[in-house]
Amino acid sequence: MEYVGASSHRRARARSQVDVGAALRRLDWVLLGGVAAAVAYGLWAIAGITRHDIPDDPSYYVIRQGIFVALGAAGLVALLFVDPSVYRRYKQAIYAVTIGAMTFILLAGAAARGSTRWLDVGFFRFQPSEFGKVAFVLCIAGLLADRGRRVVEWRTVMAALGFAALPIGLVFLQPDIGTALVYAAALGALLFVAGTRWWQLAVLGAAVVLSAVVILWALPAAGVQVLKPYQQARLTSFTNPDSDPRGTTYNVNQSILAVGSGGLDGRGVDQGTQTALNFLPEHATDFAFASLAEQRGFLGASFLLLLYLLVVWRGLKVVTVARDAYSAIVAGGIVVALLFQIFVNVGMTLGIAPITGIPLPFVSVGGSSMIANLLAIGILQAIHLRGMSARRVSRRPAR
Repeated sequence: MEYVGASSHRRARARSQVDVGAALRRLDWVLLGGVAAAVAYGLWAIAGITRHDIPDDPSYYVIRQGIFVALGAAGLVALLFVDPSVYRRYKQAIYAVTIGAMTFILLAGAAARGSTRWLDVGFFRFQPSEFGKVAFVLCIAGLLADRGRRVVEWRTVMAALGFAALPIGLVFLQPDIGTALVYAAALGALLFVAGTRWWQLAVLGAAVVLSAVVILWALPAAGVQVLKPYQQARLTSFTNPDSDPRGTTYNVNQSILAVGSGGLDGRGVDQGTQTALNFLPEHATDFAFASLAEQRGFLGASFLLLLYLLVVWRGLKVVTVARDAYSAIVAGGIVVALLFQIFVNVGMTLGIAPITGIPLPFVSVGGSSMIANLLAIGILQAIHLRGMSARRVSRRPAR
């Protein structure tokens, strides 16, 4: 009896090892490698960008950022073991927790630079809206997947808009217009992947454009201010960067100057005056790409963009291998939200997009953004793993 039990235990352990090995093989290692390279490159970039920020401790920010990377990587690995169906099952609880956290922020959050976005948690400030991006995708995707073929009905579209409006509105009230725009972009992707008709998306897009025109120009011309003056200026000043070079357009002008001065291979850490002498505000957060372009030039900035292209491409591939509609919708929402953040951040540093305060993924200094993005990659990998496993099972010959 002891021999049989020991033999059974050894066989079970062997099966477990095989299963782990098979799971590792089904991960998207190209996606994982692309993310790892982007994170490592970001840490290297931040080491140079922040070297002169604290004279007595030039490595302060890069060490701090490295801690956030470690926490995010641990979360990524943990999420590999969570089946995406769990998020679908508990979507209502996830939605309630997300709304509760955002409401609490408005009531008791830490205010900084005119915004109430953070909770002080020990050694860093926790920003729920960053994690809310992932939770938002998980919840709205569940609603759309549950409706199935009824997703083409206006009733379903309006239900998704209704559930999305509350978190978007709460983030807008913080105020954090940039993050609210990320939520809106993710919503568009969720509707598209779920199967919403093109003409319905066109109507929604036209409504968004019309709302922007009314809020930014029509109502202010009539004497009705929806946004605060500084918010409106940040969203519109990029169209005329020479209008107030010492005030409203100072940031974008300094950013364009930093990017242009980098040339082909950059000015280096010590010679990059816009960053080293702090002429460029927020050079480690909002304008990290401009600082990178100044110090490492066109080649250095292009390398980062190529890494982003690799990550987005592999992320879109995850959509195609997802085992079910819910997983595909989630993957699409995550990838488009990431792409939107990259596009807007890089665009605002070049003066072709409004300054919204969206961080540069895997690069900008900030714990919440780094951890949330790595958690999102963990969910993508979990979707890919189970999608590939399902394909393998379906290809087995019937006995």
